[in-house]
Amino acid sequence: MSKDLEQLKSRMDKVIDDNSVPKNIREAVKKSKQKISQDNKEVSFTNAIYMLDEALNDINVPFHTRTEMMGLISELERLKNE
Repeated sequence: MSKDLEQLKSRMDKVIDDNSVPKNIREAVKKSKQKISQDNKEVSFTNAIYMLDEALNDINVPFHTRTEMMGLISELERLKNE
């Protein structure tokens, strides 16, 4: 597994473990992390991006988490296109 993907998963873990983040948002990030661990990279990354984008639209997402999630989406898009 690439170093970039491991770093991305580590960033996702920080959001998942942050108790100030609403549970539904943490679940979305957790499911996205599970998706990117699957074999079909392009499809699983696309699904993960979609899940994070949907969660990003929740008005209860703390500002610092919103910023981190946008970074996660950007990194997923970059890795998907490699």
